[in-house]
Amino acid sequence: MNVEIWSDIVCPWCYIGKRRFEAALARFAHRDKVEVVWRSFELDPTAPLRSPGTLNDLLARKYGQSVEQAAANHARLTALAAEEGLEYHFDRAQHGNTFDAHRLTHLAAAYGLQDVVEERLMHAYLTEGLAIGDAETLARIAAEAGMDAHEARGVLAGDQYAEAVRADEQRAAGFGIRGVPFVVIDEAYGVSGAQPAEVFLDTLERAWAAREG
Repeated sequence: MNVEIWSDIVCPWCYIGKRRFEAALARFAHRDKVEVVWRSFELDPTAPLRSPGTLNDLLARKYGQSVEQAAANHARLTALAAEEGLEYHFDRAQHGNTFDAHRLTHLAAAYGLQDVVEERLMHAYLTEGLAIGDAETLARIAAEAGMDAHEARGVLAGDQYAEAVRADEQRAAGFGIRGVPFVVIDEAYGVSGAQPAEVFLDTLERAWAAREG
């Protein structure tokens, strides 16, 4: 069974959704028959490599709210993440363009390390406060995941896998996906948002029953 998950590295809901989907998959009787593919989605394709100001400032500008409201929203998200065993530090976050990070996940897929790199990227941004738009940081992450840092630097210095990222985004548009996380199972079943694990599990079971029926 094929599962495609559209997400963005700087999306806090995507990391929460990842944990909830993993919890559902662990309970799914046919989990060894499931192939998970991470798909690229940019929440802000126009973002610079490093956005100025704090994340609270950025959120306040984007949604027309006060910095205090943005901080309160981040506090609620931090508490939700903690329930899934995640530690968010929005005060450390160095927001930036994620196009190169998505290219790195496509390189990782060629080595069977896509999930490892996706996890590492989200943790780097949301927990450690690393600059996700910085090529050297991305190369270091690649090395930590078991990839060749020199190869990663070469990919990031050029435009390799750029078309793969755009293809994912075009595919998302074809499905009508406008926000992430978004899970598509066998191109027939969709789950929008960081739903509870029970919702993911129910959808996996319905998709499996449809395959077998």
